[in-house]
Amino acid sequence: MLRKQFLEGYTALDIPNLQVNYVQNLMAIKSVEDVNNQEVFFKAIKEQLARVNTLNLEEYERLDYYIMTYEVELNLERIALEKQWNYDTQLDDSKSIYAIEKGKNWYAYLLKRWVNAQVKPDDIFQFGLEEIKKVKAEMKKIQIQSKLSEETFKRHLNDSSFFYYNVNDVEQAFNDIKIEVAKISAHIFPYIKDISDVEIAQGSNPSLAQVPAHYNNGTFYFNYFDKPFNKRQIDWIYIHEGIPGHHYQIMINNIIKRTEIQNLFWYSGFVEGWGAYVEYLGKDLGVYKTIYDEYGKWEWDLIRSVRVALDVGINYYGWSDDKAISFWKTHIANLDDIGWREIARMKRWPAQVVTYKYGSDIFLQLLDEEKKHDKFEFLAFHKKLLQYGDIPMSVFKQVLK
Repeated sequence: MLRKQFLEGYTALDIPNLQVNYVQNLMAIKSVEDVNNQEVFFKAIKEQLARVNTLNLEEYERLDYYIMTYEVELNLERIALEKQWNYDTQLDDSKSIYAIEKGKNWYAYLLKRWVNAQVKPDDIFQFGLEEIKKVKAEMKKIQIQSKLSEETFKRHLNDSSFFYYNVNDVEQAFNDIKIEVAKISAHIFPYIKDISDVEIAQGSNPSLAQVPAHYNNGTFYFNYFDKPFNKRQIDWIYIHEGIPGHHYQIMINNIIKRTEIQNLFWYSGFVEGWGAYVEYLGKDLGVYKTIYDEYGKWEWDLIRSVRVALDVGINYYGWSDDKAISFWKTHIANLDDIGWREIARMKRWPAQVVTYKYGSDIFLQLLDEEKKHDKFEFLAFHKKLLQYGDIPMSVFKQVLK
C-alpha cells in the first residue's frame, strides 16, 4: 500500500527532472504552493516509513523501502532550500553556484543528489587529493617501465605516431577495439548475449565538445572536431561508452527485474561510476596492449581526479578562476585549454564530475574484497553488482550485505 501511495503521489507532484546545468534546476523551482504540497507529501511518507518493520519485507519490498527513504530525505533537503528561494534571483551559469544566495548549501545538496546522499564537500575534496596521488603514482610506474627519462617520456607522448588525423581512422580504431573486447566480455560480464550491438559515430554537437565522447540511445559518439585525435584515448573511451560501459549497463535495466519505484529514478553515481570502473578492467578485456594504451587511461583518470577537488574548490570554497587554473596547472601540465574548458563545465554543472571517481572507487573496493575469496569469478561478481541496475550507492552497499 505504501509503495503504491508513494508511486502515485510522487508522479502526481510532477517534480522536475534533475538537469546537469544548475541554472536550469533553479529556474525549474515550482510555485510556493507546489513546494509546500511536496513537503506535505514527503513528510507524510517519512512518518509511514518510520513505522515499517523491515524484517517483514521481501527482497524487492526492502529495496523499494530503502529507495523511498533515500528519496524522501533528499527531497526534504531540496524543499527546505526551495522554501527560502528568491524567485527574482538573477542567474548566470558563467559564475559558479557559490555566487548565489546560500550557494554553498545548494552545492552541498547537489553533491548529494548527483553522487550519494551521504557525501560531504570537505570529505570529497580530500578524496580528490588522495586520488590525484594514486593516479600520479601509476603514471610514474609506466614512465619508469618505458626506460625513458621523465623529460624524454613526456616529449615522446606528443609524437605524431600517437595521433589520428582522419576521422575515418578514428572510427575504424573504435570498431577494431569493439571486436577485440567482444571476444572476452561474455566471460567477464553477464547477459552479454542479450545486449544489442552498440553503434559508433562521430559526434556533431559542438555544445558537447567539452567531453571526448558521449552515449545516447544505442550509439556512442566520439568527438572529432578541429584537433588530432589521441590514440591513447581509444581503448578506455570505448570501454566506458560501449560494452561493457554505458550501453551495456543501460541495457541491463531492460533485462533484470526492476520495480516501478526504481524506474522513477536514475542515479549518476552508479551509472558514471560503472563506466569509469570498467576502464580499470582493460587488460582483462584484452586491450591496453601497450604501456601507452594503459597510460592513456591514467591520463584521463588524472583529469577526473583533479576535477573532484577542483569542483569542490570552485563551487563550495568559492575559488577564483586564477586559483582554479593554478590548481589545475599544479597537477596537469600543458593542457591549459582543457583546464579552462573543465573549469567552465564545473561552474555550469556543479557536482556532476564527481560521480565518475566516487562510484568507481566503491566498485573497485568491492572488487578488491571479492578477489580475496578463493573462488573469485568475474561473471558472478558482476552479476551481483548489476542485479538491481542503477540504485543509490549507499543503498547499493546496504543490499549487498
